[in-house]
Amino acid sequence: MSLKGRRVWEENVRALSIALILMFVAIAIGTIGFMQINGAYGFIDALYMTVITISTVGFKEVHDLTDNGKLFTIFLILTSFGIFGYIASAVTRFILDGVFRRNLKDYRVARKIEKLGNHVIVCGFGRNGRQASLELVEHGEQVVVIDSKESSIDKIRLIPDLLFIQGDATLEEVLTLANITKAKALITAIPDDAANVYVCLTARELNPDIRIISRSSKMQSDNKLKRAGADNVIMPDLLGGQQMAKLVAQPDVIEFVDKILLQSIKGVNLMEVSCSELADCFVGKSILDLNVRNVSGANIIGLKDNDGNYIYNPSPNIILDQKFQLFVLGDSGQLERLHRLLNSGE
Repeated sequence: MSLKGRRVWEENVRALSIALILMFVAIAIGTIGFMQINGAYGFIDALYMTVITISTVGFKEVHDLTDNGKLFTIFLILTSFGIFGYIASAVTRFILDGVFRRNLKDYRVARKIEKLGNHVIVCGFGRNGRQASLELVEHGEQVVVIDSKESSIDKIRLIPDLLFIQGDATLEEVLTLANITKAKALITAIPDDAANVYVCLTARELNPDIRIISRSSKMQSDNKLKRAGADNVIMPDLLGGQQMAKLVAQPDVIEFVDKILLQSIKGVNLMEVSCSELADCFVGKSILDLNVRNVSGANIIGLKDNDGNYIYNPSPNIILDQKFQLFVLGDSGQLERLHRLLNSGE
């Protein structure tokens, strides 16, 4: 929900609340007034007279009214006109103009965002931001999209799995609405590099541990974005050019890798597997001792060691460490067996 939308919702709720309070006050005053001014009226009769008076139904009074009773009835009718007009105006804004339905949905989205944790924030819903959001959803991630354009928010509303906030992602209050202090990652895919720098600076200040990935349009923006707090900087135009060149020089290799990463050939995926819960029987053992291929059917094609170095096609003699991250190729069943092997030794 945008800041403007939130304010509109709160104003409409406040207007309806005031109208309902005024109506109940009018009913209370009318009931007490009829009971005091016309002694012949009991509580039920007084309440009945109040309701038919303020609703201008016009039924015959239960008992004849005194002059004071008639003056009080006139006062009650004139007062009720203003109250019902106020209620009608508030209801019209809520229902007839469609404000209620949209704001109610946006309000529920805002409540969901407040309860999120370990989620991903995507700033900008252009080509790159949209693709990143949909890819994350496919991987089971909870995603909050921030965009300032109403047209982009309308598109996001059509995707049930995406949560959204309409606003300027460079502002601290907007990132706070996205619950950034509990988010695990932020992707800023705004076309303007300067805006991405502001997003990185603000996000890093609000959450020092968050992983930030930024889009960059210009080569010279790379270092600025990293100094602003980005962990990784992606240049879509550069990557696109490299991809096209490699499709000429190594077409089959590129298509093969793309199918693994993006299309999952026959259920095969390239996944990252943590050794943080490595079974005691494998501590101090080598990759060879895992016997991964024979036990699980998966293949270890790379790893990230405890110094952050990436090792491709690692030697089977490398000693395992609980800080290692393994990059494994296999289908869901093979990966599940590998997890079980690493964690329990079975």
